[in-house]
Amino acid sequence: MTDTMTLDAYGRLIEPATLKIQRLLPGPIDRVWAYLTDGELRRQWLASGVMGSKPGTSFEFVWRNDELTDPPGQRPAHMPEEHRMTCTILEFEAPHRLVISWGEKQTGQVDFSLEEQGDKVMLTIIHRRVPDRNVLLNVSSGWHAHLDILAARLAGTTPAPHWDHWVSLRKEYEQRLPA
Repeated sequence: MTDTMTLDAYGRLIEPATLKIQRLLPGPIDRVWAYLTDGELRRQWLASGVMGSKPGTSFEFVWRNDELTDPPGQRPAHMPEEHRMTCTILEFEAPHRLVISWGEKQTGQVDFSLEEQGDKVMLTIIHRRVPDRNVLLNVSSGWHAHLDILAARLAGTTPAPHWDHWVSLRKEYEQRLPA
């Protein structure tokens, strides 16, 4: 069992183009699974979008990060108010594993796995085939910030303003991840 005091909230490279990030979250596992797969619950921490459960099925993520926290913080000028991306379900094993393509061209892949640890749930995200350093810094800080919001939602607490947190994390990841 992982001790919450020793779990590092930061993502780390496990291969040159593969990021792994984990969070120990309040359970039960079915509740955390719902926050991954139900578009209305997922909208509260990541992106909306109706998702099926059959491998091979496409779905759309719709990010509206200004709506994640109140206040949202200062959105960087280069970031849009809304971002859309079509993904495909590659594996769906409720409530333990979800694997999706990252984008229509399936150039990237994201693996979500859930493991019960007492009354908590370890969520592990592995984002594979990140194409370059800029994208790596964006997805590292993005997953980190979004998971912090998820943890707050599950714990019933108020998350930090999303954009301010993301900007701060991106600077930290610039130092943490090798160039």
